[in-house]
Amino acid sequence: MFSQLGLDPRLIKALEAQTITEPTEVQAAVMPVAMSGKDLLVMSETGSGKTLSFLLPLVQQLLTAEIPRTAGTLALIMAPTRELAKQLLKETKQMLKFTHLKVGIVSGGDDYKFQAAQLRKNPEILIATPGRLLEHFNRNLPAMDDLQVLVLDEADRMLDMGFHDDMVAIAAKLGTERRTWLFSATLSHAGVGTLAGQLTREPERISLSTGRQTQANILQQVILSDGQNHKQKAITQLLKTRDFEQALVFTNTRVQADHLCQYLRAQEIKTGAVHGDMTQDDRNKVMELMRKGHVKVLVATDVAARGIDIGGIELVINYDMARNGDDYTHRIGRTGRAGADGHAISFITPQEWNLKAGVERYLNTRFEIIAIPGFESRYNGPEKVKASGKAAGPKKADKKAAQERAAKKKAKDSKVKVRDRDQKNIGKRRQPKDVPNIGDGFAPAKIARKLAPDSKEAD
Repeated sequence: MFSQLGLDPRLIKALEAQTITEPTEVQAAVMPVAMSGKDLLVMSETGSGKTLSFLLPLVQQLLTAEIPRTAGTLALIMAPTRELAKQLLKETKQMLKFTHLKVGIVSGGDDYKFQAAQLRKNPEILIATPGRLLEHFNRNLPAMDDLQVLVLDEADRMLDMGFHDDMVAIAAKLGTERRTWLFSATLSHAGVGTLAGQLTREPERISLSTGRQTQANILQQVILSDGQNHKQKAITQLLKTRDFEQALVFTNTRVQADHLCQYLRAQEIKTGAVHGDMTQDDRNKVMELMRKGHVKVLVATDVAARGIDIGGIELVINYDMARNGDDYTHRIGRTGRAGADGHAISFITPQEWNLKAGVERYLNTRFEIIAIPGFESRYNGPEKVKASGKAAGPKKADKKAAQERAAKKKAKDSKVKVRDRDQKNIGKRRQPKDVPNIGDGFAPAKIARKLAPDSKEAD
């Protein structure tokens, strides 16, 4: 129970207003440590309830601390995308509903002057994306010397987006006595440990998953495909025949997201798309249409999908296979949230088989291969597959034949080519270069003198 964690009654009231009564695993593990005053390094899966795990102790600290009225911003929450920042803003407002604390937001896509005006009001909690916040610091935003808590939400994704230097630069503008809580879906990311070493001091490490464990409540399947045309027809049939409320489809590029969205719309499937090339207003319109049920299928790229606040996604489709295990884990984490059953399907072409195999090895699992009736693929995986699932090498006889062919070719290439003109000259003595031929107008005596330079005439 949250009441047993010593939370302020105003926070308990805010939780009850959202019908939240029991803490999740990550909340129960993180909150006592966070409230003890330590730095944190937390690994938790997407959809595990990690937002409240840092939001509740953060607000609790601000409610109980003696803070001067002249103090500036006291807590900074950094997020990789504006979508996630807006989701955090929504959840923070719900938790502050019965308090006097204020929250502001700074992210790309919104009016800069309006944000600057909000910052001058010194909200106790600020939610920001790294790029836009650093822009404010580089112009005229004063250093946040009063800051007590820095939260890095989805730190691994911010690193993937190239925000390492921005985060370090921002940290230099913050109070030195602050606490730093770093949250990541995986701690195996090469840069997470480095960033934690730069920004935290003896952090408490809390790992609630290995980062390679798949969610047991998510059914994970694979549909083999011959190519893009076959993929398009198969996904159309899948979406038309499968019973679901909402589906999230992932592509690896913005161009592919737009193309697939237009194709599905032409097949009379209610589809929308979100990606980095869209304006914030356009993104907001698509998300609002989806929340109202006017869009049933959302096509998105990895970055754009981060922070999407949509409940009830029953089906995640990897139209393009994720490039690595971490991205795959992030994708399928959009379904099966809060213990609900989820379903993830990946379309695999011959070119994507190795990606699939790599993700399976990373997650230490094996995906079930299924087919759509009437849309079966001619491609059934590598021709020769060992029991372990790895492609088998050529037979020994084939190897021996290949070695013999290579040896013959090498012997043939090493032979000296014999020309007819060389055969004609066999046995003939070659004249020295500096000796003229007889018959070229030279007398024998002159030749003798040339060959005997120590003769008297030569002297």
